[in-house]
Amino acid sequence: MLAAEQLWISASDLLKSQVSDGVWQSTFAPVAPVELTHDRFVLGLPNGIIRDKLDGRYRPLVEDAVSEAAGYELAVDFQLMVPTLFDPDLTLRDEPDIDLPARTTSAFESEAGPTARANMGTADAAMDQRQRYTFDGFVIGPSNRFAHAAALSVAERPGGSYNPLFIYGSAGLGKTHILKAIEHFINDVYPRLKVLYVSTETFLNEFVDSIKNSSGNDFKRRYRQIDVLLVDDIQFIEGKDSLQEELFHTFNDLYGSNRQIVLSSDRPPDAIPTLEERLKSRFMMGLLTDIQPPDIETRMAILRKKADRDGYFLPNEVSEFIAANITSNIRELEGALNKVTAFAALNGQSMTKLMAEQVLGDFIADRQPRPITVPMILEATVEQFGFTSDELTGKSRRRPLVISRQMAMYVTRQLTDLSFPVIAREFGGRDHTTVMHACDKISALMKERSQIYNDVMALEKKVRHRAQTGDY
Repeated sequence: MLAAEQLWISASDLLKSQVSDGVWQSTFAPVAPVELTHDRFVLGLPNGIIRDKLDGRYRPLVEDAVSEAAGYELAVDFQLMVPTLFDPDLTLRDEPDIDLPARTTSAFESEAGPTARANMGTADAAMDQRQRYTFDGFVIGPSNRFAHAAALSVAERPGGSYNPLFIYGSAGLGKTHILKAIEHFINDVYPRLKVLYVSTETFLNEFVDSIKNSSGNDFKRRYRQIDVLLVDDIQFIEGKDSLQEELFHTFNDLYGSNRQIVLSSDRPPDAIPTLEERLKSRFMMGLLTDIQPPDIETRMAILRKKADRDGYFLPNEVSEFIAANITSNIRELEGALNKVTAFAALNGQSMTKLMAEQVLGDFIADRQPRPITVPMILEATVEQFGFTSDELTGKSRRRPLVISRQMAMYVTRQLTDLSFPVIAREFGGRDHTTVMHACDKISALMKERSQIYNDVMALEKKVRHRAQTGDY
């Protein structure tokens, strides 16, 4: 083991000089040496996301560095370090909004104030996004192949291929994944370029703040001195005349200096009501590409990718059953898989089709005719846990309240088409990374604690019943 550690230290020095600091921290720093033989070097990885990146794009780089450090040719193998089906140390992250009783804090965290801990949580969320939202982690099928290829081309040559790139499709089909993948790819490959991903909700909030604070020039500089602008959910700009005016001038400034613009929407530009004609024409100047709901083969591949990323075995009969019955979007598809895997982990059972049928029976049967809304979910949460709606959307961090709030956020993400920023706004104007933490945290806790699993399932059932009956 000592020889393996020494070899990895030497290889790491070589790798650090060839990748950016961001790539090193997100992809290489978590790697640990496992075994060294005369012809093979085994490296341990914490999750399937990092394995996919190292086994794909970075394998030649790793093999060259290892062989150079060793002084002879060595084969490199990657191994997931998953001692149990769901290892808490691998699935749970520090989160500023939750206080787990079994968690031990470091000396720094004990002395840090709320702001410092919140910043740590935001950094964790950013790192998690870098690992999750990549081109390697995007499952390609007939429904999204062209959009993926166009996005990759833009990432490889910002401002040199399709400008602007406009991607549209229904909620939950992967538009945000593609935009974030572009952001992370460019940050990795072109670290000197200034890249900004922003939701339309955030763009609007910052614009309103600039008016309130008389800081319009600062706002203009922020958005017009960047090299790549990625705006998510652009459909929310409809009906906002002043914001459209500002975006029009920002677009012209960036486009005129050959800087890259990427936009996403749930519909094409000419189908967005009250969108100014001059903006429509500019959005349609480059390439428009859509993403359709995935076919069953792609849905099965998405499920297997998620299982592989999280480090557990998914039987074909289970993936086929879920893919055949959950057809609307990827968000619901992964949510259904999470329910089945959580049930299996809590009960110490292997996943089977019969289990999936039992766990998802109500979920599949209840195809609600009435849209599910945040107020509906809040009312159901109030009824189930006893906290008021103001408490759920307020700032209190009492543990039982925080967990209930996070479960409500998780259920909102699962049962609605709302984006993270919109959910954050509905829950008291929080930062969208708080909602991302909540969803990841509850997803993990469902596999560890039967009470959390039962509470989430009961809350979802209550919400779906309200949607069916109008009882809210």
